Amino acid sequence: MIQVVTYVITNHLSPGSLTPLSLVSGLLGICSVCLAAQGNIWTYLFGFAQVGTYTWLCLEQRLYGEVAINAYYFLTMIYGVYVWGKRLRVTDDGLRESVVRTRRLRTVHFVWIAIGVLVLSYLTGWGLERWTDDTQPYLDAYTTIPALVAQVLMILVYREHWYIWLTVDILSVVLWLRAGDYCMTAQYVFWCCNCVYGFIRWTRCSDAGTR
Repeated sequence: MIQVVTYVITNHLSPGSLTPLSLVSGLLGICSVCLAAQGNIWTYLFGFAQVGTYTWLCLEQRLYGEVAINAYYFLTMIYGVYVWGKRLRVTDDGLRESVVRTRRLRTVHFVWIAIGVLVLSYLTGWGLERWTDDTQPYLDAYTTIPALVAQVLMILVYREHWYIWLTVDILSVVLWLRAGDYCMTAQYVFWCCNCVYGFIRWTRCSDAGTR
């Protein structure tokens, strides 16, 4: 409903400002992250479709960091299907569910990861500003590098990836507001809320102890 209402209002106020692809991509993205928050392996079905549509939108806006990361998402999601498939929960009857058992990172490991992400994001933003015509180089970088790391942690089913995704989603709200695409903005607002729900859900589904 958020996506549909945003799309209708925006195109009513500014006819032709949004394409149907923005609406489709937003809907696919919401379905994907809702399933991811539940630790449901079917998230990958919607994820593959969302990556394709979102990449096209980023090409239109000349957001090259976002384009690169979506190519990365596509490749890592293939591996993610395998990893999640190996960690599906099993019922008392011996049947495999579609929900995975999640894990936790040690605090010291997460701190080092965060420091590395900040440094690499700054260097990437500097490179985009100097060598490309990226319209928002630093913001593009700070939504790209953290997302690369968050994707790996998600595939390896570590719950701490939700902290990083929340940061990426908040910055992405700003990025797409500045780009004038309110369907994508609405998607990321919803994703921010979903990060909180996802962290709570993954904490409840995690294995005992820290890994």
